[in-house]
Amino acid sequence: MCGIIGYIGDRQACKVIVKGLKRLEYRGYDSAGIVTAEGGRLHIKKGAGRIDELAEKLGFLEMPGERGIGHTRWATHGIPNDINAHPQTDCTGKIALVHNGIIENYRELREELLKRGHRFDSDTDTEVIAHLIEEELKSGGSFEEAMRRALLRLKGSFALGIIYTEEPDRLYFVRNESPLVLGIGEGENFAASDVPAFLEYTNRVVFLDDREYAVLTKDSWTVKNLDTGERIEKPVHEIEWSLEMAEKAGYPHFMLKEIHEQPKAIRDALHGNAEIIHSVAEEIAKYDRIFIVAMGTSYHAGLVGKYLFQRLAKRVPIVEDASEFRYELEDVIDENTLVIAITQSGETADTLAAMKLAKRKGAKVLAIVNVVGSMATRIADFTLYTHAGPEIGVAATKTYTTQLTVLTMLALELARVLGTAEDEYLKRLEKELNTVPELVEDVLKHDESLRELAEGLKEKRDFFYIGRGISVPTALEGALKLKEISYIHAEGLSAGELKHGPLALLEDGVPVVAIAPSGKTFDKVVSNIEESKARGAYIISVGDRAELMRVSDVFLEMPRMDELLTPIVYVVPLQILAYHLAVLRGNDPDKPRNLAKSVTVE
Repeated sequence: MCGIIGYIGDRQACKVIVKGLKRLEYRGYDSAGIVTAEGGRLHIKKGAGRIDELAEKLGFLEMPGERGIGHTRWATHGIPNDINAHPQTDCTGKIALVHNGIIENYRELREELLKRGHRFDSDTDTEVIAHLIEEELKSGGSFEEAMRRALLRLKGSFALGIIYTEEPDRLYFVRNESPLVLGIGEGENFAASDVPAFLEYTNRVVFLDDREYAVLTKDSWTVKNLDTGERIEKPVHEIEWSLEMAEKAGYPHFMLKEIHEQPKAIRDALHGNAEIIHSVAEEIAKYDRIFIVAMGTSYHAGLVGKYLFQRLAKRVPIVEDASEFRYELEDVIDENTLVIAITQSGETADTLAAMKLAKRKGAKVLAIVNVVGSMATRIADFTLYTHAGPEIGVAATKTYTTQLTVLTMLALELARVLGTAEDEYLKRLEKELNTVPELVEDVLKHDESLRELAEGLKEKRDFFYIGRGISVPTALEGALKLKEISYIHAEGLSAGELKHGPLALLEDGVPVVAIAPSGKTFDKVVSNIEESKARGAYIISVGDRAELMRVSDVFLEMPRMDELLTPIVYVVPLQILAYHLAVLRGNDPDKPRNLAKSVTVE
């Protein structure tokens, strides 16, 4: 949530910043602003609205100066309006800053500062920080010392970009529980919430850890410990993503591009983990008590992981919302526990909090992550990368199928280490897993027929997605995709739950999407389809057996495969259907309302 981009160098800063903000739009925002510095004064333009509109209305691209900071705001304290947009300033107008996160003790700090004569213009928690630094400057010392003293008084999460008129050659960036990464250039330096913001200019990056801050000049960068002020040596990483990978490449939306990138992403996940997967499986084979923690789509991947682990490795993980994990399960975590944390960004606040708790309790933590160098990778004892490449669309697609790919590889290899499944079956399953990219390519050929199906469904108000066993998470994920981008109410559930209440909601013409691959529960799912059809439901079945045609209004035929691999393939038509429904209803699937790509505050 929120996006930060900062630049210092020889270019016109506002042009770099506007481009960076555009590439951070996927994080979600309701207002935006820029501050640049020239001639000993700050130039600030900000307002509620979209970046393109504000750039034209306010003249973002006409701002002078070769250093500056930009921000896209997702409102937490104070409604979205021009005043509450960032940057926020102090009373003197010499300090300006942008903020991602939540300051938990801002009310008491604000009351204290009001008593000292400070004037507040906004309703944000952010403005408190600027005034607090101003107050600390009165005590003497350098700006950096005053900034550090002020920030030590904050409770909560914050990523900050700070500019001060009296220091014309530098910018400050601070991280505590909200992501920030530095971009290291030649005669110029950058900072941002995510790499794509500056990837056009450099692929050399430095990841900040919690309670660290950076001092940037055009020719240097320094990272220090926020608590002590001591300098920290940090490695420089080279990002393998190209700028083109983060662009639309001719597709009308990032989401559609990323849906069609899934065959390549799955291949990359398979190849990228081929050498490391055995050693990780050997490590986790030591643990009988396993928790899988995640949120949203990653949670659905965790549910698939549960079925894979119990079917193949005879281990039964407990899958828990990361937001609930640390409140409900703290007392049962110890050094004999393994926690598998799944997070696309590696910066999901709830998941990071769960990982930190597990580490404090002595548990081992395995992270399954897409973003190299993200905070989750630095907390975890070991990491498996999904190798999906940048995913800009808010609704997860290729990151989900690559998470499933990695979990399948891990469960398969764990079964091999533990000897819990026949070796011939594991070899056959592994061989079939390597054909999944081709199976997904076949499914993607149904794009146009799915668009035509969506045309007839776009006015529907409710959908139900049902499945059994390992297909239940696919039903949940299909429903989530529809809700996220089309704004149609949808429920995903076990087909066996229908007669325990939800059946009362079925009416003539209500779409029921049934996930029905060949497997141990196929006949049961067919029975659930028939009872739904008897209530007038419009049945869309997704499966590999022709007999589904008898009980369905629409049959989406899938290639035949082992049931354990179906979650990777069967979710693809559900992604495409949700995409077309969103577009046909006039929505932007890349920027769904009220949602952000990475939920970096609790």
